[in-house]
Amino acid sequence: MTGNPSMDRFDRRIIAALQRNSARPIAILAEEIGLSPSACHRRVRALEESGVIAGYAARIDRTKLGLSLQVFVEISLSSQAREVLEAFETAVTRFDDILECHLTSGHADYILRVVARDMADYAAIHRDCLARLPHVASMQTIFTLRPVQQWRGYPIR
Repeated sequence: MTGNPSMDRFDRRIIAALQRNSARPIAILAEEIGLSPSACHRRVRALEESGVIAGYAARIDRTKLGLSLQVFVEISLSSQAREVLEAFETAVTRFDDILECHLTSGHADYILRVVARDMADYAAIHRDCLARLPHVASMQTIFTLRPVQQWRGYPIR
């Protein structure tokens, strides 16, 4: 995190520690970082208020929820016109089955991340959700076989 000169080594250590486990009490976090609990709490609050810490969430094992399939879907649109992009992006936000959507460069316009219980569930998501997205010229589905490295947080330098 060399891009933010107002953050010092304590702020970076706090961010790294919170990415590993944000559920620990502030006293334990403070001890790990090498600050007093009150100083650590002030820094955490400042990081929250500045938007560096955008929120907290639990990391859930999707397979424990019965979501064994993870799928990436590459979408190419029929046009790059602003109204086409906006219509697609608005439609994507209406479907809970689309976990993430990223505008990309390269051969696809967007990459979507979707999870499903099984192939039948994904077929229903494809029919009831993906096939209903506006202005789609082509769609390619990529099924993940297994994770090699899971996301563990941003690199903190």
